[in-house]
This record gives sequence, structure tokens and C-alpha cells, in this order.
Amino acid sequence: MSDIIIKQLPCGVRVAMEKIPHVKSCAMGIWVKNGAVDEYKEVAGISHFIEHMMFKGTKKRNARQIAEDIDRIGGQMNAFTGKEATCYYVKMINTHLLDGAEVLIDMLTDSVFDSREMTKERQVICEEIKMIEDQPDDLAHDEVMEMVFKGEPLGNSIIGTPTSLRSITRPVITKYKQESYSRDSIVVSVAGNFDEDELCSYLEGKFDSLNAVKEKKSETESLYVPKCKVITKDIQQSHLCLATRSISLTDPGYYTFSVINNIMGGSMSSRFFQNIREEKGLAYSVYSANSAFNNAGYYNIYAGVSHEKIGMAIDGIKEELELLDKKGVTDDELAMSKEQLKASYIFGQENVASRMFAIGKNLLLLGKIFTPEEVIEGIDSVSKEDIDGIKPIICNIENYSAVCVTKDKVNLKKMMRL
Repeated sequence: MSDIIIKQLPCGVRVAMEKIPHVKSCAMGIWVKNGAVDEYKEVAGISHFIEHMMFKGTKKRNARQIAEDIDRIGGQMNAFTGKEATCYYVKMINTHLLDGAEVLIDMLTDSVFDSREMTKERQVICEEIKMIEDQPDDLAHDEVMEMVFKGEPLGNSIIGTPTSLRSITRPVITKYKQESYSRDSIVVSVAGNFDEDELCSYLEGKFDSLNAVKEKKSETESLYVPKCKVITKDIQQSHLCLATRSISLTDPGYYTFSVINNIMGGSMSSRFFQNIREEKGLAYSVYSANSAFNNAGYYNIYAGVSHEKIGMAIDGIKEELELLDKKGVTDDELAMSKEQLKASYIFGQENVASRMFAIGKNLLLLGKIFTPEEVIEGIDSVSKEDIDGIKPIICNIENYSAVCVTKDKVNLKKMMRL
């Protein structure tokens, strides 16, 4: 069994620790259960803005000193904001774990949110927005997710808009951070070669300045109605995304859905890849993915095709969805998909950062950590009958929303519904 320990500090912060004695490195993440789903429209992107500002200075370090103190120990530091969580992390050799931890905690608890730095960083994020808009595949993915979850928190934009960013002043951002970064919303995850008792002793008292609890927000649900959207840009290739609602992280069919997704669009031998790229020659990049969240999920199919072949690509996707509906999957496909998923998971387990991300995310969002043995068993247990029971979620093309970023206007709705 894996050596995973979960401990709750006296202040309420939970610590997930996985000791890996044979390595000489450590990865540490501070996870906050706060993301785009927690925001209101007027300040869309504020969680992402906070993440950026954490690197811009504390009461005892300016931005340069933060970077230098991590470089001084040979560490690698970064952060990301998602729909449901924000994570600040650092990877270093194990003898410098507490040095890296000190910098992360200083950022989390003592950032100053200087107004002048906010003005500069606001412009940086506006440039990031432009960058996403200039990358048509990213734009298509973002747009289709917002359509699938329109009217619900999961439809909120992570990065926000130039208008919403202008509304995020220093008083607004400091108040939001104080209310959102509470001790009951934080998980510290560490993987690598380290002393668990020494780490926990060091962490005690470090988060006491934060609020104890976060006010719970009511969840909203809306009726999902499939939509189509065409975005025209002067580009050389069309980018097509089809998506429908699927299952959550806690759904009993989670592993079954992972197997189905891998068969349909998760590898070079997958059905979408073989049909649309290898047999029809319509796309260089074609794949599918299931994004699961705490209470919901969505299944997404992507293809990058020539402008005149959008309809043919949609027809190819329909063919494979109808085939799955009528005939299910073969024994060989099932066995191969399981082995691919297990291999991908095991490869990730050989990286301390991947293990830190896994235990931190699981404890933060699910309240428990799945051991490698449980994950492998979950994959191995999937049967053809399980797949037959859950495949209707994705087989009907009429349940899909569609976004196409292309050069000229096309009748996407007609292509999807015929």
C-alpha cells in the first residue's frame, strides 16, 4: 500500500502527505477551494487575478525577491486557477522543503496587493485574454464549456473580461481573498522524501491569520439546452468542438466513462482518430476528453479541419457515436483501453509533482485520497455491461453543443442536426 498520511493541523488546515523514500526531491502545493465557480459576474476572473498578485510581493519580499528565493534553492514554482480550485506549488530537492514552504506560505498569508502592481498585472491579464483569443483551439474549448454550463457557476470564465477586471480594485480583491482563503478551504499536499512530523510541526501556526471558515454559497442549476455557435476569424484551419454534459468526479461510473473516452478519442488507436484522421484524412489533431468536476462534468470532442471539411468531420463523429450506441465496444478495445489508462496513471505516479497534485486535488474536492491500488482496481473492474449502461450519455448527437472557429460563416446548426 502507498504511504499516504492525512493530518489536520490544530488551525483546521488539512495536510496530505505521501512519502517516497527513494527520491531526493519534494513537491509541495497549497490548494485553496476557490475558483471561477465561486465568483459573481461583476468580478469575473478575480480568483485568477489573486493568483497572479500572490507573486507580486509580500510584506517582506517584493516580486523579484520571491523569484530569487526560490531560484536560490534550485526550486521551480508556479500556480494555476481552475473552475473549483487554485493551487500554488513548488518543487525542490528534499533538503530545501521548508525553505520552499516558507515562501509559499508568505505569499498566501502576507501578500500586499499593491495598487500599482495591480494596475500592471491587470494589463498583463488583458494580454493573456488576447493570447487566448488568438489561439482558436483554446477559444473553441472555452466557448463550448460556457455553453454547456450556461447559467451555472461552471460556466463562469476563469480569466474574466477586460470590463470585469477593471471592477477589481484593491479593496475588492483584498476583501474577496480574505473571505475565500479560509483555513477550512485549504489543503497542503506534499509528495517526496521528507519527514512528516517535521513538516507538520513547521506548519503549525502558519495559517492562523486566515479566517477559520468560508461562507457556503448556494448552488444553482439550469436546464441544459444544446446550442451552436460560429466564431469567424482570419485563420487557415477550422477548429471544431462538440460537447455535452457527462458525469462528476463522484459518479460511480467515473472509471467506466474514462474507459469509454479513451476508446473513442484518447489515443492514436481510438475510434475518432482512426476514422477522422487515418481513414478520411480530415484532421491532424482529433481527440476527446471528459472533464469531471465535483458535481458535474462535460464530454468534449475536438477536431482541427480544413474550412470546407467541417461537415465531413461532424459526419465522421456521428458515425462513431452511432456505432458505439448500436454495437458497444469489443473485448479487445476494452482490454487495450484499460491497459492504456493504467499505464498513463502509473507513469504519472513516477513523478513527485504528479503525486502531489493527485493527493491534493482528491482531498480538497472529494475529502479522501484514492490509493494507487484503488485506482487500478477501479479501472480493471470496468465491464462491457458497465459501458452499455453509461454510453447513452454521449451517443446522441442532438445532445451536443457545438462551437466552430472558422474563416467564414457556416450553418453549423444544420450540420449538427441533419
